[in-house]
Amino acid sequence: MSTFSFDDNDVALQRRVNDLLDWGLVMAVIGVLGIGLVSIYSATYPGFLESTAVRVSDTFVKQVMYATVGIAAAIGLFFVPERWIRDLAYPMYAVGMLMLVAVLVPGIGHVVNGQQCWIRIGGFTFQPSELAKFTTLLALARFISEKSTDVRSLRDRLILLGMIGLPIGLIMMQPDTGSAAVFMAMGLGLFLWIGGDLFFLYIVGTAPFVAAAALYGVLFDNMWWFAIIVGLVTIGAFLFRRNVILTAAAVLILIAGGMTVRPVFEQLEPYKQNRLVTLFEPERNPRGQGYHVLQSMLAVGSGGITGKGFRQGTQTQLRYIPEQWTDFIFCVPTEEFGFVGGVAVISLLAVIMLRAVYIAGAVRTRFASVISFGFGSILFFHTLVNIGMAIGLFPVMGIPLPFLSAGGTALIVNIAAIGLLLNFYKTRRRRAGRV
Repeated sequence: MSTFSFDDNDVALQRRVNDLLDWGLVMAVIGVLGIGLVSIYSATYPGFLESTAVRVSDTFVKQVMYATVGIAAAIGLFFVPERWIRDLAYPMYAVGMLMLVAVLVPGIGHVVNGQQCWIRIGGFTFQPSELAKFTTLLALARFISEKSTDVRSLRDRLILLGMIGLPIGLIMMQPDTGSAAVFMAMGLGLFLWIGGDLFFLYIVGTAPFVAAAALYGVLFDNMWWFAIIVGLVTIGAFLFRRNVILTAAAVLILIAGGMTVRPVFEQLEPYKQNRLVTLFEPERNPRGQGYHVLQSMLAVGSGGITGKGFRQGTQTQLRYIPEQWTDFIFCVPTEEFGFVGGVAVISLLAVIMLRAVYIAGAVRTRFASVISFGFGSILFFHTLVNIGMAIGLFPVMGIPLPFLSAGGTALIVNIAAIGLLLNFYKTRRRRAGRV
């Protein structure tokens, strides 16, 4: 005769909880949020040259508030039926576009550092482009998952391009090149996930390298790198074994694009030209455009293996890095906790991205799959560019590091999106060998 045991009941309950929640994703988000809050607290704490009185900065307090709001939104989205989110995808996209228009209206949009990207409400600022990334992703997922949609048809591809191109155009009017680039990266990621042409993705993906090589040749009168990159790209293109004429035409388009770099560069304003020069050699302008990058690289490199200790980083505590709690937040954990701190940040973010990809492959609907992979693509691009800025590999583009950089809109949207991914995870299809 079978007997009932509290231990058996506890085990069953534990299995049920484990089946509902992706604990790897949850713990990674908690870990990176914790590092972010500690880093912001340290970065905004009174430095060596300021009062040593104990205080908690307004930036830190606001970040805790934003994290709380984001967690509340994530909990709400965890319980919302997927069909509701699907039904609201297009209306939310419309709201996102209206906000991007509103921010351009004088008196509504708030200008910071020459960019009209924010809407101020009381003592808080709201960045519509961060919300628009999420609402655009929802709308793209809705369109791609429609039964009548055929992503191989020219009509539907043009519609997808239009849905991505509209927010890009509005954001470039602010202007905010960094946020616009995120939409492009998201679009390429989704194109890959839904089975887009790999040859097309190869050509588009190699275009920035060809342009960078051409720019280097223009700036330093040395076109050897351009010739080498073009040669490698050409070899790679022909390895796809596509139509010779099509392949040659694609390569010629890349070369023609590279040749337009010089006339475009000559039309830029001097400060923009200096920013491009700084990308390759920041030491040429150590007190101007290269200052941020040089100080950031110094902070990252000076941390060594285990760092200088909490609130002991000289570059961060002496405020050598402007706005170090936003775009250059990566400098704080790497200077204070060294290589170990940097690896911890990258590893936690990598876990979040990998879990997003896993969920994208495990869910039951294409709508949820596209959202999950698209969100992972956004996180990947943000992480790559932000850390690349901190170590001098990418130009300063104003792209925050997910879950770490101070900023309410981005943090709330990212945490809310995690709640949506967890929602998809708990309703994923059951199959053997699940991780």
